[in-house]
Amino acid sequence: MAETRKGEVTFKGNPVTLVGPRLKPGDKAPDFKSIGAGLAPVTLADTAGKARLFNVVPSLDTPVCNKQTKRFNEELKALGDRVAAYTVSTDLPFAQARFCTEASIDNLKNLSDVHNHSFGENYGVLIQDLPIPLLARAVIVVDPADTIQYVEIVPEIASEPNYEPALDALKKAAGA
Repeated sequence: MAETRKGEVTFKGNPVTLVGPRLKPGDKAPDFKSIGAGLAPVTLADTAGKARLFNVVPSLDTPVCNKQTKRFNEELKALGDRVAAYTVSTDLPFAQARFCTEASIDNLKNLSDVHNHSFGENYGVLIQDLPIPLLARAVIVVDPADTIQYVEIVPEIASEPNYEPALDALKKAAGA
């Protein structure tokens, strides 16, 4: 049975339970198996080689997730190919692709955790208390050696993350 954490975050003011460990900087990044472009399975090893930003959102079809993803897309332009960035949600890959096409998102790749929620469970961001599985809003930076350098699980899911500390950690992990 996976570890659960009650009340660490709220969803519109209501405490929810997260499934999985509370990760922190210095921890080894857990493996996962999500679905990427073309329905291809993507694991942690498939993202290896660069500093990585995981932009974790409940659903791209909501205003805050939309704004968060667009902000990271814009901010990541300056780092070019020195980093890799991924938006992770439980949205279907087709919905993720549609959103990114319509919003001109080209600096983040999509990872859908809809299949087995292994990203959510392994990174401690899967919300247990909702009628459908969603991920808590979070930003995670992993360095090229698969060590977590930054974690923010946003305390209120309807709020935006702190962009600057995440971007600073990503730049540092990339040697930029």
